[in-house]
Amino acid sequence: MKYSLCIGAYPGKDVLYHLEKIKEHGFHGLEYYSWWNLEDLDQIAKAQERLGVGIIGTCTKEFNLVDPSKREAYLAGLRETLVACQKLNIPAMITQTGNAIEGVSREQQRSTMVETLKQCAPLLEEAGVILEIEPLNGLVDHAGHYLQRSDEAVSIIDEVDSPNIKLVFDVYHQQITEGNVIRNATQYVERINHYHIADNPGRKQPGTGELNYVNILRAIQETGFDGFVGLECGYTIETDQAIEQFKETILSKTVNV
Repeated sequence: MKYSLCIGAYPGKDVLYHLEKIKEHGFHGLEYYSWWNLEDLDQIAKAQERLGVGIIGTCTKEFNLVDPSKREAYLAGLRETLVACQKLNIPAMITQTGNAIEGVSREQQRSTMVETLKQCAPLLEEAGVILEIEPLNGLVDHAGHYLQRSDEAVSIIDEVDSPNIKLVFDVYHQQITEGNVIRNATQYVERINHYHIADNPGRKQPGTGELNYVNILRAIQETGFDGFVGLECGYTIETDQAIEQFKETILSKTVNV
């Protein structure tokens, strides 16, 4: 498995600083969500080549998949993001679904989402980029978000039936929404392109809450998963210290970094 940090891990520091820190820690990539805030994509591309690590995930410009009136804006934003992905050699982008629409049935909203994703699929396949659908918890952080459960996300992915549309499984969100983390994180591994990790409660670095990340990461590793696991978390101590602690107390018992 490969490990990534997320932009903001070093507050106030830019993308180049984060890439240098990733190289220093022996990690493998950076998640930079708002690619449109990067001023010079060519400069970033050159820095990635020099450092040997780069941005491995970004986000779509639009996040609403359940409202048919927003489909064209979503597709336009997807096309823009694909251009950025090609310039920076970014293999994947993350999308959420938007909040459920009051007065519209879940079945109708699901149908809208499936149709939009089916229109995305050929664009993604041609570009060789994965679109990752992310369920979010509605109890603590994202009240009203349409897609919250991993099993529903997988059923939508299966209905769309494209190799370039998969799931990002966020352990923090799924612990809050459904629990049963190891079983869900492993039984859906064929549809999962990427994992996010943070502890619960608090969404801080692994090792600060109730989740047993030695067992979780070991179980994921045993499936043969070789994609990215991203530390999408805050830190209770200085970032470098927290990362070293994570490597010593968790990764050393699961995988080699």
